[in-house]
Parts: sequence; structure tokens; C-alpha cells
Amino acid sequence: MSAIIEAHSLSKWFGEVMAINNLDLVIEPGVTGLLGPNGAGKSTFIKLALGLHGPSRGEVRVLGQPPRNNMGVLRRIGYCPEIDNFYDNTTGFEFVYWLNRYWGMGARAAAVKAEEACEMVRMTGRMHDPIEEYSKGMRQRIKIAQALAAHPELLFLDEPMNGLDPQGRDEMYSLIQQLGDAGLSVIVSSHILYEIERITDSVVLLYNGALIAQGRVRDIRELIDRHPHTIRIESPDPRPLAREFAGDPGIMIVEIERDAVIVRTQDPNGCYQKLNDLMLEGRLPIVSMECSDDSLQAVFDYLTK
Repeated sequence: MSAIIEAHSLSKWFGEVMAINNLDLVIEPGVTGLLGPNGAGKSTFIKLALGLHGPSRGEVRVLGQPPRNNMGVLRRIGYCPEIDNFYDNTTGFEFVYWLNRYWGMGARAAAVKAEEACEMVRMTGRMHDPIEEYSKGMRQRIKIAQALAAHPELLFLDEPMNGLDPQGRDEMYSLIQQLGDAGLSVIVSSHILYEIERITDSVVLLYNGALIAQGRVRDIRELIDRHPHTIRIESPDPRPLAREFAGDPGIMIVEIERDAVIVRTQDPNGCYQKLNDLMLEGRLPIVSMECSDDSLQAVFDYLTK
């Protein structure tokens, strides 16, 4: 598969502020999470990939070409910005329609593509209502509709879950997964790391404008050998369970809670095998177990400490 985005020694500064710092990055097709705290450089990177900013140093290539002032590339890209910027007294359909006209579509084609895009994001029933009557989730959907109307190969979603209620977030997760399943490459930026775990396992972690990790979450976690894995085992009788692990050479720390045992180990596979053996023997009651620091948030915390 050809890379959809390549950055080589890419830097961008604004005065004395370094937003992107000597970034080398290759992103393959599919759904990719672009992650990091506020100020990590996510939006700047997206704007460089969209050609809205020119690099201060280095280069970025999108779909094989530099995006800056390159209409051939830009017509293959869709963009849903974080900030709303709607025209007053405009319906959702009109918003998408007139942006289609701006991109050069004829009146008939613009109307057909606008209706198709509204249907893709499940806004057909409300597309003729004023945007000022929309919920935050509906506004996000109509922004994505305008980005999808020209059938792009690559879609950028900048903080698409920002401000959504739980139901709106679930709907957005589902929509992004459907777009990925349909073969569209999607870059989703977010500062809330657990959100991305609902969408994709392919992530790019930025911190202070630099790349600190890229790949699958579990693969990144396995590379951080210096940090023990924390396994939480729920049990109605945790003390006998804790004694089973005490003194095991692969166990660093055993802690007891009211209804659980917390085990910190450098040998998670050995620990899971021991737990399997205990459950098969049936001597000790075990309700559930989880590796609580295999999450993306824990991985990010490890990498930035």
C-alpha cells in the first residue's frame, strides 16, 4: 500500500513557537488516530497536510504530492474542522450545496451530491431545517457531510467528538468506523485518548510537536519494557489470591483492595498463565481480570514521563 501522508524533517514555527519539530512520519491507508494533548501540534500538522500552512523546514507529501497550492491533491481530500463556521439562516442542505458549487460543481451535480452526503451521515430527515436548530452532534454530522460530498480519498476530522454528549459520541464512533469499512482513509485527531480506542488501533502520538510513538497500541505498550504491567484481578476473597502471587520472581508488587488484587509484573504472560491455572483448579474464586495499563492513556503517560 502506498503511504497517504509522508513527512520528512518537517518543522513549522510561528515566531518563537515551535509547533512541529523535525517530524518524520509515514501514514498508511486506513483509519488513523492522531493523538496528543492540546498544543501537541495536531491541528498544525493537519493544516500542513491540507496546504493551509507551508513548512518552515522539511516537506510533507499527501497522496504522493506536496499539498500547498496543489488543487489536484486538494480535490482528493475532505476536511472537517474543529470550529463551527456556518452562514446565518442556512439549512444543512444549503450549506453542503453551496460548498459543492464553490468547488466547481454544476447546480444539478451539487444538489445530488449534497443529498447523497446528507444521507451518508444520516441527516436526510433534517437537512432542510436551519442549522441554528441543530444539536452539536447534528452540526458535526453536517460538517462531515460537506467533507464527504466530493467523495474524497482522504478525510481529516479535527476533534470530531469535541462537545458531543454520550449518544452523539457513540454515533460519531459508528460513523467513522463505517467510513473506514467503506475503504476511506480517515485521520482523526483527538486529545482524549480513550475515544480513539473505540475507532482504531492504529495511532500516531505527538507531544510538543514531535513524534513519540506510532503503530498499534498493544505493540507500542510491549516496547515499553521498563514499565511493569498492572493487572487487576477481582475476587470476593482477595487475600488467598494475593498469597499465590507473593514471592513469585516475576511479580514486583502485590496490593490488596476490598474486592481485588493488584499485581505489577514484568512477566505478564507468566502471570496470565498462573491465573488460568488457578481458575482451572477452581480453588480460588476469580470474577474477572484486566490489564489496566494496556490502555492508550497509560501508554501515552509512560512515554511522556
